[in-house]
Amino acid sequence: MDSLKKTPLNSYHREVNAKMVPFGGWDMPVQYTGIVDEHLSTRTNAGLFDISHMGEIFIEGKRDVLLPFIEKLTCNLVGGLKNGQVQYNAILNERGGLVDDVTIYKFHEEKYMICSNASNYESVFTHLLKYNPGIKITNQSSNWHQIALQGPKADEIFSKYLNISLTDILYYTFKEIQFNGETIIISRTGYTGEDGFEIYSTNDTGIKIWRELVDFGNQFGLKTVGLGARDTLRMEAKYPLYGHELSSIRSPAESGIGWIVKEKPIKFFQYEKIIEEKKNGSEVDIIAIYLDEPGVLREHFPIFLPNGKEVGTTTSGTFSPSLKKGIGLALVIKEEIKNAVHLLVEIRGERKKAVIQKGNFIQGSVKKN
Repeated sequence: MDSLKKTPLNSYHREVNAKMVPFGGWDMPVQYTGIVDEHLSTRTNAGLFDISHMGEIFIEGKRDVLLPFIEKLTCNLVGGLKNGQVQYNAILNERGGLVDDVTIYKFHEEKYMICSNASNYESVFTHLLKYNPGIKITNQSSNWHQIALQGPKADEIFSKYLNISLTDILYYTFKEIQFNGETIIISRTGYTGEDGFEIYSTNDTGIKIWRELVDFGNQFGLKTVGLGARDTLRMEAKYPLYGHELSSIRSPAESGIGWIVKEKPIKFFQYEKIIEEKKNGSEVDIIAIYLDEPGVLREHFPIFLPNGKEVGTTTSGTFSPSLKKGIGLALVIKEEIKNAVHLLVEIRGERKKAVIQKGNFIQGSVKKN
């Protein structure tokens, strides 16, 4: 336990008797009042998440050196971003697999920030340094605190708390504002399928905002939310998770995020292979499924066609608090299931009926531009 990293809010989590678990080398809250309660609160009102274990890496330099560098290491087209925009992207390794899926923030032509997953930001930083053409790359993860406020009432809560309008922060954009004597960053992306914000600040200001939002948001039904509900929320929204759907040995298309791959003049690693998969599809794909009978899905459950042929395995699974049924994501052989509607999932030796879900399981309050 002593070897685990702790977020600045660790003492708060323990103060309120949150259930703590190891996660990616961090001591994190898995639940406060219960996964189902926290999940439904986020879907109906709002939830507050401690995500200050995430990584923030800043890249600065002359545009003619900086932009080609980012384009070479990522599969989405960064050059079209405007100042104040955020982009979902992936850092690729030499074999075309994922170092991490990230969000990229463009401040201006000579400054970007990469927000990376907690367990991967050191790997991302090392990878960036390996190919550094002579620009400034700084891992500022320990200097930034990050909170996520998600749910249909997130805008109302946060705008009233700050006493400013947040309508100009559109989906996948961000803004810098002055608060508590410093410049903080507010973005609008999310990992739940609901509307909401990410709040980047110093550690002291992050703790202040968290504690004040907990009290202020109580009148709106705001609840603190742990990793357990964060996982069920992201699965209902069909969002992938590194180490499950996303992997260092699978390309973007094989990981189910091929839609972010763009043709561009500066070629990234394994460019021809990945572009070919984008156009014609990969051999395997990530799909969503739900059980058509009682049961709970978990990862590594084998998947079969009705005729008994094995065609894949689950990568994530849970019981959906919103839908009251087992749901999951799965890696399958694309050709084998192209005409399939129903599949079988083996759970503890028993094969249960599953249905392929087209699109997300839920339609949340997220407001896409």
